[in-house]
Amino acid sequence: MRLVVFGLPLLVVILNWLWPLPLPLGVKVIAAALVVVAALYHYWSRLSSGSVFAPEFPRPFIILFNWAFGAILFLTLLQIGLDLGALMMALATWQPVHISVGARETIGGMAGVLAAIGVANALKVPPVRDVTVTIRGLSPAFDGYRVIQLSDMHISRLFPARWAASVVERTNAVGADMIVVTGDFIDGSVAMRHADVAPLAQLHAPDGVLAIPGNHEYYFDYADWLRHLSSLGFHLLLNSHVVITRGTGQLVFAGVTDRSARQHGQTGPDLAVALDGRPAEAPVVLLDHQPGDARTAAAQGVALQLSGHTHGGMILGLDRLVARGNNGFVSGRYDVNGMTLYVSNGTGLWPGFALRLGRPPEITCFHLRAG
Repeated sequence: MRLVVFGLPLLVVILNWLWPLPLPLGVKVIAAALVVVAALYHYWSRLSSGSVFAPEFPRPFIILFNWAFGAILFLTLLQIGLDLGALMMALATWQPVHISVGARETIGGMAGVLAAIGVANALKVPPVRDVTVTIRGLSPAFDGYRVIQLSDMHISRLFPARWAASVVERTNAVGADMIVVTGDFIDGSVAMRHADVAPLAQLHAPDGVLAIPGNHEYYFDYADWLRHLSSLGFHLLLNSHVVITRGTGQLVFAGVTDRSARQHGQTGPDLAVALDGRPAEAPVVLLDHQPGDARTAAAQGVALQLSGHTHGGMILGLDRLVARGNNGFVSGRYDVNGMTLYVSNGTGLWPGFALRLGRPPEITCFHLRAG
């Protein structure tokens, strides 16, 4: 399967697009070699750090690799479309299949531009998106309560300290009552990312900063990351909860570990344990990195679930495939048997595929309303 996924684009781009162009043979060979180098981006990432998830080369190279990787993807799709169109035209006119040089040059330019836009969209510091959620049984004392969600920052060589500092500044400027981070803080070990995550210590809100791990924390010295994130001021909810009080009103924030935890010898998510001992009448806001278990959360009385993980599907069209791997949940707001599920598009993005088209990054501010 991997050979098909990575081999087909190379065959399409090199044989169907590049080779028919009227270029000198030497130019074609060099261009083909560059396409192969770009397609092996994740292999070079593994060589650079020992992990495919943490490319440890200079940021401009990571940006260039993502652009080239995206251009190969878009050019593959456009060339296949061009081939099918030319075939249909040939069958309709009973003429030989013909694709002009101009058509090939046009789709090459389109692929390059789409990839450039996609990378630019991925790298920007996201705006604040406001979402109002009405919660049945919420005490009037919490009406208007504001929760900021950050998710999938993937702090790395691609999203370094200056980007993290800008996110922190924009988040703090909202002045929310609570800040939550729903996993995938980083890509890299504590030693690699120590300076890049340092700005996160400046996040502040009156009721604190809560967090849960995402699957990427388990790829890089999970225990070390838990200790380091705690030292930065994050209150980690590992199958546990906290109760926020306003007068006689109460609101529960619960969090679970990631679904991938058991694969790494760690404690898996347990919502029953996380909710054990909570005030029975208090509404629950659940932090769960992956949205796939939302129906289970709804059945256990959760009022609002905040998730991430999907990056919103990154690209319109591709988001439908991502949804299939997450029980249909990929981006934005869902009503799940009376529970509100919100799946963040993510604040950052995995540096191994940093492109966004139609699925922008976000810092999300939830305005809770009593219902």
